[in-house]
Amino acid sequence: MTVSDRLSGLIAATFTPMHQDGSLNLKQVPLIVEHLIREEISGMYVCGSTGEGPSLTTEERCETVEAYVNASSGRIPVITQVGHDSLQEAKKLAGHSAQVGVDAIAALPPSYFKCGSLEVLIECLAEIAGVCPSLPFFYYHIPALTGCDLDMIEFLQRAPERIPNLAGIKYSAPTLHEFQGCVRFARGRFDVLFGVDEMMLGALAMGAKGAIGSTYNFAAPIYRQVVRTYGQGDLERAREFQGVAGDMIRVLARFGGQPAIKSMMKFLGIDCGPSRLPLVALSDSELSELRKAMDAIGLFEFLKPGAHAANL
Repeated sequence: MTVSDRLSGLIAATFTPMHQDGSLNLKQVPLIVEHLIREEISGMYVCGSTGEGPSLTTEERCETVEAYVNASSGRIPVITQVGHDSLQEAKKLAGHSAQVGVDAIAALPPSYFKCGSLEVLIECLAEIAGVCPSLPFFYYHIPALTGCDLDMIEFLQRAPERIPNLAGIKYSAPTLHEFQGCVRFARGRFDVLFGVDEMMLGALAMGAKGAIGSTYNFAAPIYRQVVRTYGQGDLERAREFQGVAGDMIRVLARFGGQPAIKSMMKFLGIDCGPSRLPLVALSDSELSELRKAMDAIGLFEFLKPGAHAANL
């Protein structure tokens, strides 16, 4: 994949599977990858928020990236999130990703000591992207978690001078007007990948061609229907499918968000294990209640046969 290549479709923000003690359980990665390929996922985003990248050591992140690259065997693009509060660690992660053969890298900005201006943000990202100048580089814009909420249209105007391999933005914010501005910037020069699953239909209306999300790991059939029906001009049906996704995400939020999202994989027969502290894993009783809540909204009726075969 080169900087000029384009990403589109549903890209899964993958989980980092763990044993009950919180250690890595990378033998599950091939199962995850095969499942995503069957579900027609068009790429994998590794060690992002869903993958608990900030909670992993540099060594663990490298091991996780290698596991996904090896399991994909070039069949599906792998994008790795290499951001770190230490730019030196971020550069190590970027260099390792390039060495093992990822297709693109992305990076969060430092968030403990925050980037107070676009100039500082661009300089930080330029240090990371400069480690692997031949790989497409994406900025991971998620201001709710990083506290870095700068103008992304101005970022696209100014960043390419310092980051020649800038390919786009993972746009994980609900500001659809700015998202549309980024999509339209320079006649669509950049890939702007939408990252708010519950607002996918709105993003499609604003011109989205690709999206990165956590719930695509297990609910891709629903989102494919959103894309299909919207593309056919059947807005009413597209709203119905997006509504199902919204109902699902409200349930997941009720059960703690990311730990519940990770636990959903058990219903597909793929155990990704618990989440790491400070995220709190679901108890057995909470997992049972989560399953009942998903049954109550009829979620599994929208998924492929056998998707909820695991009995808990």
